[in-house]
Amino acid sequence: MRVYLPATTNVLRTLVDEGRLPAPQTVFAVTPQLREFYAVSDAEADTEELEYAALLTAARASLRLIDLDPMAARRRVVLAADVPDGSVTAMDDPHVERGAARLTSEVRLADVASAHIDDADAEDDVRKAVNVVLEADLGSEDAQFVVDEAEGHELGWYASQEIGTVLELL
Repeated sequence: MRVYLPATTNVLRTLVDEGRLPAPQTVFAVTPQLREFYAVSDAEADTEELEYAALLTAARASLRLIDLDPMAARRRVVLAADVPDGSVTAMDDPHVERGAARLTSEVRLADVASAHIDDADAEDDVRKAVNVVLEADLGSEDAQFVVDEAEGHELGWYASQEIGTVLELL
C-alpha cells in the first residue's frame, strides 16, 4: 500500500543516516474513509486523485511537525512509501483527517518511492503557516488564509536516490 508520511528535514536526515524510521507512525493513505468522502463530493475521482489528496493532507501534517521541531528547515516534507497492506490501519475517527492511518511497520529507505519537499521560495510562507497552523485547525479564518498561502506552493518531487543530495543542498 502506498502511504504518505509527513516529515521534516530532520526526519529525512534520520532516514538517510539510519536507513529507517521506527514504527509506529501516523501516515495518510487512500483509506475507506477517504474513498467514501470523495464518492459523495467527487464521484469521478480516480485513485491518482485520491493519492494526491492524501499527499496534501500529509503536507498539512508536516506543518504541525515543523512547529514541534525548531531546528528543521521551514519546508514541508512528505515521504511516499510502499508498505505491507497489513501494517496500515485506517483511523476511523471523525476527529482526525480523512485518510489518516496508523503504520505499525518501520519505514525503510528502500520502501520510499519519492520525497516531496518545498522549494526555497516556499520557506517564508511555510514559516508563517507553522506559526498559525494550530489556530487554523481550530477554525480561525485568518490563520487558514496564511496556511493556504503555504499550501499554494507545489511540493518538489524527488526520487528516493536523490534524497541525500537534496539534503546536502538545503
